Amino acid sequence: MLKSNGKQIMKNVRTAKTSFERTKGLMFEETRKFNYALVLEMPKEARIESSIHMIFVFFPIDVLFLNKEKEVVDKATVQPFSPNYTPKKPSKYVVELPAGRAKGIRFGSKISW
Repeated sequence: MLKSNGKQIMKNVRTAKTSFERTKGLMFEETRKFNYALVLEMPKEARIESSIHMIFVFFPIDVLFLNKEKEVVDKATVQPFSPNYTPKKPSKYVVELPAGRAKGIRFGSKISW
């Protein structure tokens, strides 16, 4: 379960810890099957290494970028086939959500799963 400051955001959570899992992300996922939060755990807290792409992702998503304390340091709605989005601040975790699910989550919010 994914929570923001203790409030449930998504019931289902999947994690991507390996390089392959992070690179694949949501590529080729079907919109109707994307009913979960995908948490990408990066090897270290950084900006460039936390960048995401939307190549072969066919729907917009909300993205939360979290520091090592799991606090929101950036958030965005990213469109299909966007070649790159780099967070404004270093991130250790990237949380990909169905579009609209990050509404109301503010910078500094504590995220847990």
